[in-house]
Amino acid sequence: MKTAHDLVAAAKKRVLEVPVADAEQAIRAADVLVDVREADEFAAGHLPGAVHISRGMLEFRFSAMPSLQARDIKIVLYCKTSGRAALAGAALQDMGYLNVQNLAGGFDAWMAAAKPVATREAPSFD
Repeated sequence: MKTAHDLVAAAKKRVLEVPVADAEQAIRAADVLVDVREADEFAAGHLPGAVHISRGMLEFRFSAMPSLQARDIKIVLYCKTSGRAALAGAALQDMGYLNVQNLAGGFDAWMAAAKPVATREAPSFD
């Protein structure tokens, strides 16, 4: 029986991981930067310019959004530590996407490198 760790390890063999040192260049070259974490994680802080599509909705959102349907778009994915992003990347490859990359180490590695983080500001009711 395979474990979650086994599935992640297999996915990481298939999907190119971009080291944090090269991430900004990969993100600039990408058509879309996708945060596959949960909504509360995204709201607490995310990479600037990222769109939120949780791992559980990924295939549905990519199928439904015309701007994401071209199979040659350049995609960079990330999650907290890179496991969910690896699984997401493998799923997108299974759907026929040709240019999928994951941020090695995920959001945690990005933060450890002191890279910029965006947050959603709560609306002011003053």
